[in-house]
Amino acid sequence: MTDKPTDEQLIADLLTLLDPAPLGDDRFEGPRKKGGVGRVFGGQVIAQALIAAERTVDSDRAAHSLHAYFLRGGSEDHTIQFQVDRQLDGGSFSNRRVVASQPGPDGAMQPILNLAASFQKHQPGLEHEQAEMPEVPPPDELETDEVLRQQVAEKMPERARRFFTEPRPIEIKAATGRHWLTEGPQPPVQNSWFRARAPLPADPVIHRAVLAYLSDMQLLGTSIMPHGLSWMRGEVKSASLDHAIWFHAPFRADEWMLYHCESPWSGGSRGFNTGQIFQNGRLIASVAQEGMIRRVEPRARPAGGAS
Repeated sequence: MTDKPTDEQLIADLLTLLDPAPLGDDRFEGPRKKGGVGRVFGGQVIAQALIAAERTVDSDRAAHSLHAYFLRGGSEDHTIQFQVDRQLDGGSFSNRRVVASQPGPDGAMQPILNLAASFQKHQPGLEHEQAEMPEVPPPDELETDEVLRQQVAEKMPERARRFFTEPRPIEIKAATGRHWLTEGPQPPVQNSWFRARAPLPADPVIHRAVLAYLSDMQLLGTSIMPHGLSWMRGEVKSASLDHAIWFHAPFRADEWMLYHCESPWSGGSRGFNTGQIFQNGRLIASVAQEGMIRRVEPRARPAGGAS
């Protein structure tokens, strides 16, 4: 039995993961997840691509939005190559296009994600009353998802249990709704508190990358809740198709943030989800994502076979 990693170790591993190495000519190599043996988490690819783009932009320009398309599932068996295209450096805005690639079945490199990101110099402007943060229980009144996952792990299929219970660098406390505990149809709404488990460096680039990383958690599961299904129980197959983030205001990803997720629509084997992220009552980011969702039908038992 291996020792459980400390919060500081989990965050150190996350910071290493989100530190793509420069290869020259605006190319970067994103590290593999430590101990990773499966499919690459979408938030990892987005965060690594965002960091790669940030490193080609003047430091006085902060990312204010990104739009990504997931093209193929990534493998944790390989590092990820990022090619950044400097598409615009204007008076106030810069734009970058990033292509993330990995070896395919034949060994040739193939794209797994396309990302476009926009950056802006800090500028004052018109402001109006923002969206209000939902009223939910504060994080100090809630149990962590880590504890609750351990309590129900034995109910999960063996193939999902390892991923379901592995230590994560992001601490989560659900305030309302939990898609992986759905036992019947529920409203397509989730409210969860998120934060990095240990203090992060002061660099705002790192905090934006960590928010991009965690923004792919919970969101797609919101569109499954009205159907009473859970991929943890093997009842549904899902995959992110695209993902967009708008950064509105400065924040710290190592302090509690409330992630309010809603799904206004699903159909055609797709679910659409939106998210608003608040900190200290202030709207700091908005997220949108569409993903594939398909019911998994039980396999027919062969005639005369064992039950």
